[in-house]
Amino acid sequence: MLTLILIAVAGAAAQLVDGGIGMGFGVTSTTILLLAGLGPAQASAVVHTAELGTTAMSGLSHARFGNVDWKTVFRLGVPGAIAAFIGATVLSNISTDAAAPITALILVAIGSNLIWRFSRPRRAKFVQRRSHSTPFLIGLGSVGGFVDSTGGGGWGPVSTSTLMAIGREQPRRIVGTVNTAEFLVTLGATLGFVVGLWQDIVANLSAVLALLIGGSIAAPIAAWVISRIEPVVLGGLVGTAIVALNIGKVLGGLETYFGLTVPGFVSPLLMVLVLVVGISATIHGARATRAARARELEAENAETKAHAEFHAAGFAHSAAGASKDVSAVEESAPRADKA
Repeated sequence: MLTLILIAVAGAAAQLVDGGIGMGFGVTSTTILLLAGLGPAQASAVVHTAELGTTAMSGLSHARFGNVDWKTVFRLGVPGAIAAFIGATVLSNISTDAAAPITALILVAIGSNLIWRFSRPRRAKFVQRRSHSTPFLIGLGSVGGFVDSTGGGGWGPVSTSTLMAIGREQPRRIVGTVNTAEFLVTLGATLGFVVGLWQDIVANLSAVLALLIGGSIAAPIAAWVISRIEPVVLGGLVGTAIVALNIGKVLGGLETYFGLTVPGFVSPLLMVLVLVVGISATIHGARATRAARARELEAENAETKAHAEFHAAGFAHSAAGASKDVSAVEESAPRADKA
């Protein structure tokens, strides 16, 4: 019972994160499920089974509001689904001891990506609107799908972050398209886990329901949180927590794969170092973003003021011209009367 409660809490926490920064449901819930005692493959299977419903609803919602580029969805999502199926099959067929360091390493990489992304000023406008090449989308989808299934999440951090950084489309269209393609990726990963871990999925159906219930309860709270908390701060802190919670298992992998014994003090020392660096980078990112927004607002105000002054000058010039015309007419009128 306690485990199910922790899983529901994981779903709620993951939904709060996802609602705040538009990504992170998978990596956040997987990290908490691993702490609750589930194996890497079982945790990823539970998360992806639960996400079948959430990603389908998300995709339909984005499509309804015109946020989806369907051509990109299939060019990105189909190779992502194939890679996710392969990744899930691989993860299902290796031992828990061997899988734990690999999953932790992927989560550390994703968390580091979040820290790096949210430590930089966030652009408010996209540069230009051009479609991506098919080979690029196939490659991006394949990497994102494989990372997502083996790490229990990561489709958003890999795909959304990359497309946002390139900036060829509006942010809302990028988020909507990637979220819709995620359904295909989740379907591919779930089918892979069904092939390799069918009995585990059936045995953990209560965990799937707990994750869904927790996420459903937190959904309206997430909508409130996003209006109160700066997304840069939330994203940076989530990335920091993911790295800090998984760095110890990565060190454990050195012994599992290479026979290297790491002194006991190294893991907590690295955890403290990650917290210091991550929090500092997050604070820097929040300040830089605030300063960038202030500069953008100042530039917009200056542009508005310049337009207003230009139109005011034009109006004054027109008014002066009209006044001269009236004066000329008034002066010519008496002359005409005298004549």
